[in-house]
Amino acid sequence: MAKESVKARQRKRERMVQQYAEKRKALKEAGDYRALDLLPKNASPVRLRNRCQLTGRPRGYLRHFGISRNVFRDMALQGKIPGVRKASW
Repeated sequence: MAKESVKARQRKRERMVQQYAEKRKALKEAGDYRALDLLPKNASPVRLRNRCQLTGRPRGYLRHFGISRNVFRDMALQGKIPGVRKASW
């Protein structure tokens, strides 16, 4: 489980990326890299990290479900994810 401060920092970055998305796009199309450089660093989408929505874990992230592999396994075994069940052959 990630610390609350790390999860809060990620949420702050996500909000900032959305806030500056249009401005970044316009500046890139205009080729104004000096103005792009003046935008906040956290407004850049490359600073985002895929994290589990429930625990904040940065590794073992499954994009399709938006959660980490550990949480996915627990939820799948409990039957909380529709259409997913343990394989047996």
